[in-house]
Amino acid sequence: MQTPSSYKEAGVDIDLATELLGRVKPRLAAARRPEMLAPIGGFGGLFQAGFPGYREPVLVASIDGVGTKLMIAAAMQKYDTVGHDIVNHCINDIAVQGAEPIYFLDYIGIGKLRSPLYEDVLGGIADACRAANCAVLGGETAERPGMYGNDFDLVGIITGIVEKSEIITGEHIAPGDVAVGLASNGLHTNGFSLARKLLFDAGGFTVKSSPAELNGESVGEALLKPHTCYLPAIKAAKAAGVAINGIAHITGGGLVDNVPRILPKTVDAVFHPEKIENHIPIFDLLVKLGNLPVQEAYRVFNMGVGMVWFVRPGDVQKAIDAAKTAGIGAFVCGEVVPGSGKSIVAE
Repeated sequence: MQTPSSYKEAGVDIDLATELLGRVKPRLAAARRPEMLAPIGGFGGLFQAGFPGYREPVLVASIDGVGTKLMIAAAMQKYDTVGHDIVNHCINDIAVQGAEPIYFLDYIGIGKLRSPLYEDVLGGIADACRAANCAVLGGETAERPGMYGNDFDLVGIITGIVEKSEIITGEHIAPGDVAVGLASNGLHTNGFSLARKLLFDAGGFTVKSSPAELNGESVGEALLKPHTCYLPAIKAAKAAGVAINGIAHITGGGLVDNVPRILPKTVDAVFHPEKIENHIPIFDLLVKLGNLPVQEAYRVFNMGVGMVWFVRPGDVQKAIDAAKTAGIGAFVCGEVVPGSGKSIVAE
């Protein structure tokens, strides 16, 4: 075997990384805020910690990944949407506490850097951040030959800001509160390990298959729909004077496991599947293929509810209307009762 005489021959192409980053830098540069002091490319991103209008600013940070949804992107050879996925997932995770995103960093770990994957992923990140007025402060691309193979991983880190007195914790959720569900558009970024088993192993489908249950949409198209960003709906609710006592982002664990993260130990949240006014065919297909019990389905998948707001009865219609003005469907899907901090999906 010939001994590699350069980094490139060993599998890491520094020149290609520089070239591909150069192609997408204009889009990254557009995703900035005035507090950002230096362009991308330095050893550290600079963000001036001055927050006019905040009396007691609190920074909120979160980190997450896209998971095995990346395998669907690879099978489809379509990578532009996963950038939106990671940004929107991270934004939602801090928005539940009332935070506005201010800057974002990404990590791409990949076996062999290639185009257009790299530009598509970073371009999606840039566009999603720009839409949310969130700066792309920096990132890391790690070429790892011999470690990732042909696969890659995508991780996002986000920082936001919220006024201390306006942090949403869930501590004020009380019996009689109403659960308002915000519509998802599909699996978002969770449940893909089970979905792949059911669709590709049990169902025998490929990403190009178009089963009748999907009404002309392919399996790949249904699975790759980007994670919905709920920040505009939260802002609209605040502007409308809606008092939201608690917010849960419905990610891995579904309604069953995510909602208890914000519930006081003196109440339960009871959800009614028949009230969810957001019928998404991919969930019907998955439940059918796996003969999934209700509890399992609502623990693995979001089942059409990407976020839950807990509001007083008098604010329900205002909350629904506010979400709809932001282009997001909303509906009553449950209520709060005395209990012990559990989330119950009625059968």
